[in-house]
Amino acid sequence: MPDIRHLPEAPTRAQSMAPGEEVDAHRHDGHQIVYAGSGVVAVTTDAGTCFAPGTRAIWVPAGCVHAHRAYGHLALHLLGLEPDTNPLGLGSPTVLAVSPLLRELILAYTGGPHDETPERRRLRAVLLDQLRASPQQLVQLPSPTDPRLAAVCDLLRRHPDDPRTLAELGSATGGSERTLSRLFRRELGMTFPQWRTQLRLYHALRMLAGDMPVTAVAHRCGWASTSAFIDVFRRAFGYTPGAHNRRP
Repeated sequence: MPDIRHLPEAPTRAQSMAPGEEVDAHRHDGHQIVYAGSGVVAVTTDAGTCFAPGTRAIWVPAGCVHAHRAYGHLALHLLGLEPDTNPLGLGSPTVLAVSPLLRELILAYTGGPHDETPERRRLRAVLLDQLRASPQQLVQLPSPTDPRLAAVCDLLRRHPDDPRTLAELGSATGGSERTLSRLFRRELGMTFPQWRTQLRLYHALRMLAGDMPVTAVAHRCGWASTSAFIDVFRRAFGYTPGAHNRRP
């Protein structure tokens, strides 16, 4: 990521971003919570890309170089925390589950006046309590380093609907199924089917944010049927793809 900006303080604010708009690579001395009140936000670091709709938020630790990208009309909410305020003890970018209560707390804290009043301090205390109780979620696409693994991942990033098995993809890119399976676990921390599911969910969120019909998204992302797509999406995000753009 070239031309990295340094911000001494992680900002707390709410802002609107148009589809495809980006915030270039930067880092700050404090931690930050990145949340999409509407639309989908993707946060890219050297380790890969985390993506989150409204039922998820992204934890960005202090000093981590990252960039943002909007999918759909994004209502971006940023919550900055001091370097010594780390309610979950996280040292790497992580996706967190956002309950309805935590959502409202984030919206109120980032969108309201930023004066240091007793009321605002109490709001912040409750917000931090809710963050401590937030489960971590697997909603990310880690980046491979091994060229054999990168070749397979790049092919599927371009064509998420590619139905080929890992053995068939290995034959096309010059790697054995056994070696690639080991690399997926070692480098990306997940199996090939798990990584491909995350990739397809990432593409699905992007397409849904652009108002593509659910059936078309299921087909474009490689699911065998619309019902299979709906089931996987609901289990991953807690709501159906048809409700994606109708979230409050």
